[in-house]
Amino acid sequence: MSTHSEQSAVTVLGLGPMGRSLARAFLDAGLRTTVWNRTPGRDRELVARGATAAPSAAEAIAASPLTVVCVVNYDAADAVLRSGPASAAAEGRTVVNLTADTPGRARSTAGWAAGQGIRYLDGAIMTPTTTIGTPAAVFIHSGPAELYREAGPILDALGGTHTHLGEEIGRAAAHDIALLDIFWTAMNGFAHALALARAEGITARELAPFAQGIGAVLPPLFESYAQALDDGDFSGTDNPLTSAASSMAHIAAASEAHGIDTGVMRAAERLARRAVDEGHGTDGFIRIAELLGRR
Repeated sequence: MSTHSEQSAVTVLGLGPMGRSLARAFLDAGLRTTVWNRTPGRDRELVARGATAAPSAAEAIAASPLTVVCVVNYDAADAVLRSGPASAAAEGRTVVNLTADTPGRARSTAGWAAGQGIRYLDGAIMTPTTTIGTPAAVFIHSGPAELYREAGPILDALGGTHTHLGEEIGRAAAHDIALLDIFWTAMNGFAHALALARAEGITARELAPFAQGIGAVLPPLFESYAQALDDGDFSGTDNPLTSAASSMAHIAAASEAHGIDTGVMRAAERLARRAVDEGHGTDGFIRIAELLGRR
C-alpha cells in the first residue's frame, strides 16, 4: 500500500459501480477519502473500509483539495456542482470530472467552472470497473497541463495509464465518444451476428471462436486505415467499396429471410452505395469516413 501525507485527500462524488471502484482504489492507496452520493446507502462498504461519508455534496467537496466526479451524465454532474453550496465550496479547489457525455457538455461545464473560480479538468474512463486500481485501467484527461501535473499524484492512485490529451477541455470527451462509437457499433454487430447465426442453427458458443478471429483482424486494419485517411489515400485494391456493398447486401438479405431487423446493415450498405454512385467504387472502405465528414 502506498503512503501519503495527511494532506493527500480526495473526494468522490457519485457512488455508482464506477464511483465505488474509484473510491476503493483511493482507499487502497492510503488516501484520506470522502464520499457522497445523492441516493443514500451506497457508501456503507466504503465507510467500513475507512472512507468518510459526507452529509452533502458541498461538505464532501470542502473536505478535500481535489474532487473526482463520476455520475451518469453531465445533467447529473451539473445538478450537483452548480448548486449554490457546492459551487461555493468548490471555489479555488480542483474538480476532475470523469463523467461521460459529449464534448460540448464538457466545454460548457468547464466554462461555468472558470467563471466560478473552480480549477477544472475533464476526463474519461476507458476500461471497466474491474480494472480500476490495476495496471489494466486506462484514463484520458484534458485541460490545463499544469493542473493535470498537480493532480497526477492523486490520479495515479487509480492505477493503469493516464494520458493528457491537451489543454482544449473537450478533447478527452471527444476521444471517449469516438471510441465508444467503435465499441457500441461493434457490439451491435456482434449481437446481430449471433441472432443471424442462431436463425441458421448455429449456437452462440459455436460462432464465438470465429468471431474472435474476425476481431483479431481489426487492430491492423484500424492502424492502416487511420494512416490512409490522414494521408488522403483511398485506394481499395484489395477490397473495393463495390465488394463491401455486395457483402452487406448479402448479410441483409439473409437476415431479412429470417425476419431479423436489418436497419443498421442497410444503413451501412446505403453509405457504401452512395460512395459508389459518386464514383468511388474502386476506393477502399475508409472512403466512408471522408464521406461522413463532409459538411
